[in-house]
Amino acid sequence: MNLVPLFSEEKKAREIWRETIHWWNDHSIKIRFVESGDKYWFVMGAESQRPETNKSFFKILSKSEHYDRFKKGHGGEAYLRLGTYSKKYKNEVKDDAVCDCGHIKEDHEDEKNHDACLFEDCNCTKFESFQVNLLKKKKTVTDIKFLQEDEVKDDPLTWNCLNVNKYREIN
Repeated sequence: MNLVPLFSEEKKAREIWRETIHWWNDHSIKIRFVESGDKYWFVMGAESQRPETNKSFFKILSKSEHYDRFKKGHGGEAYLRLGTYSKKYKNEVKDDAVCDCGHIKEDHEDEKNHDACLFEDCNCTKFESFQVNLLKKKKTVTDIKFLQEDEVKDDPLTWNCLNVNKYREIN
């Protein structure tokens, strides 16, 4: 399975890979998922061969079917890759592309400046989709854990992250 942190700009993704993740030893990369209600914290860090550029990353996300599928199927190992995403419009996609409303390109009007969905029960007024592009480089991660929020004190990476970014705000 792949773990793909997404960036809106390819230049930023490549820079983070080149300056930080490239220097991480595969066996030292830690990925933690800290569950808190219907959300989870994605926390990633590692020991670096260049400590002066060492960084950790986190993001708070809503639980989803993708999260549940990864949690059940990762098997203790995943490829870490970075990716970029961009919005795509009707004139920029192939015929089998799916709009954000869930209907394919053919299900939208063909007029040049008007491409509303043809389904009566759909409120979509413009075909919009997004495309994910994966960078070629990857690392193999084997230290993956799913934790509950009350378990973070036993894990230095997650404790430091939540302590700085959540618990300090409360006090």
